[in-house]
Amino acid sequence: MAKQEQIGLSIDGKQIQVPKGTTIMEAAETIGIRIPRLCYHPELSLQGSCRVCIVEVEGMDFFMASCSVAVWEGMVVQTTSEEIRRARRDIVELLLDNHPRECQLCERDGRCELQNMAYTLGIRERLFEGERKRFPVDTRSLSVIRDQEKCILCGRCVRVCAEVQGVSNLSQHGRGFTTHVMPAHGRNMDDSVCIQCGQCINACPTAAFLEKPHTENVWQALADPSKHVVVQTAPSIRAAIGEGFGFDPGTPCTGRMVSALRRLGFDAIFDTDIGADLTIMEEATEFTRRLNGEGVLPMLTSCSPGWVNFLEKFYPELIPHASTCRSPMSMLSVLTKTYYAEKAGIDPANIYMVAIMPCVAKKYEMDRPELRMESGVPYTDAVLTTRELIWMIQCYGIDFASLSESEFDAPLGIATGAGDIFGTTGGVMEATLRTAAEWLTGKPAERLEFTEVRAVEGLREADLAIGDRTLSLGVANGLVNAKTLLDKVKAQVKPFHVIEVMACPGGCIGGGGQPYPEGKFRILDPRLLALRAGALYNVEGKRKYRRSHENPAIKELYRDFLGKPGSDKAHRLLHTHYQAKLPRGIR
Repeated sequence: MAKQEQIGLSIDGKQIQVPKGTTIMEAAETIGIRIPRLCYHPELSLQGSCRVCIVEVEGMDFFMASCSVAVWEGMVVQTTSEEIRRARRDIVELLLDNHPRECQLCERDGRCELQNMAYTLGIRERLFEGERKRFPVDTRSLSVIRDQEKCILCGRCVRVCAEVQGVSNLSQHGRGFTTHVMPAHGRNMDDSVCIQCGQCINACPTAAFLEKPHTENVWQALADPSKHVVVQTAPSIRAAIGEGFGFDPGTPCTGRMVSALRRLGFDAIFDTDIGADLTIMEEATEFTRRLNGEGVLPMLTSCSPGWVNFLEKFYPELIPHASTCRSPMSMLSVLTKTYYAEKAGIDPANIYMVAIMPCVAKKYEMDRPELRMESGVPYTDAVLTTRELIWMIQCYGIDFASLSESEFDAPLGIATGAGDIFGTTGGVMEATLRTAAEWLTGKPAERLEFTEVRAVEGLREADLAIGDRTLSLGVANGLVNAKTLLDKVKAQVKPFHVIEVMACPGGCIGGGGQPYPEGKFRILDPRLLALRAGALYNVEGKRKYRRSHENPAIKELYRDFLGKPGSDKAHRLLHTHYQAKLPRGIR
């Protein structure tokens, strides 16, 4: 392999050498200099629009954007000076002049990159008073709120939607002072090609995008003595919630989370992991049937609502390949208002089901007509993101770090390690294989871990021998990666047997409702995703049961209520269907 050409330059008086193609910003970071930035993101394309990262280059009569200019031999760079400091301050002051004065009322207060930048640059007053852009807040979507008055036109939402998710729902409209970001033709998010994943929320440095809050509805339910308020928590919540209370990323906080939920006043606390175990039982049954000719291959997993939305809007011809299994959240909500209600002697109409999810699209999923009761009432009454739960715990004055650990409630709080790993990419596939391998061979599986399908990096293909069969598997997270596999299916390039798709980078651990990264981490950061995934594997490795079909609560559930995996009753309660969906006006 040829040695990469090195470029010599000077930054702030220090001589360094970096590979050819390195930007000024990247070169500065090699010697411990962090140049301020807003529009830049290391996992996205370069835009160079905010100009906060300007530097002085000898021989140039204008400042240059350090994020988008590559170094050249002999370049002399000055990253800070009184003139540069004033110029950066003026740029941010101009952004602030066109920004609402409501920091204390804003969801991102204290975690807003514009706010933090203003503090860092010493901005203590507004010097450029003038007319400010005015747009109504768009609350029409079930999942995502748009507040264009807070948009600084950094383009990060546009780029993450196009480059990571492959959706390209957002773009800049208008010119000059009226420029704003929105879906095509001014549609709201639900009537566009938006898949509700919430990655635009994560990418936004301010609060131009936010999840639709359900917190007030939950407060009201908790205060209503006639309501039996039940909560379930997704696997990935335990791997990330600690970040909101000062714990290092990758610290499992399951027990403290359960204790905090008890302090908030929930009547029963269930683990979505048992819903994941149940999903495996039904999905493994469906997969083995398809392998025996009862359905089309490859089978596509259906646990990620953002991915399901993407399938319905971009690949409707592949809908027959999707597993009919509802997601773990939806399965557990159904069981809470049927199986649990029956066992506890509670009228299902008095049960209020709250789901804590890493995923903004779950707010859309809970309202899907296919997932409602026959009366039209949703099985899931409210969905809170990890961020919303963190705020509720803080609001209640709970000292999360000092809490002792508690256990989930039986019978729907008993889960296996297979359920834990649903929160990371490849987890659904691996959990399915742990059960399907035994069912296909008729004997105990020789192995528990299928590391071949763990794919935090985004895309993986593998061939795996199970008994006398060789299964061709595909795993993708981030929908640009999913397109690679789906296009192969459409073109019949490779005969896959099963494909797992997760809408968000890293899977649920990188969901649109997870805590905003702080410190050295950024959204989409592979290091952060790996730490959160590691927390789930840490929890999983300590479980007494690590295969879904070993779960005693699952055995009891089928024995006393569902019959057997794939039964008529199981299919009626735990399965669903999907259909092509085009934005309004394109149908």
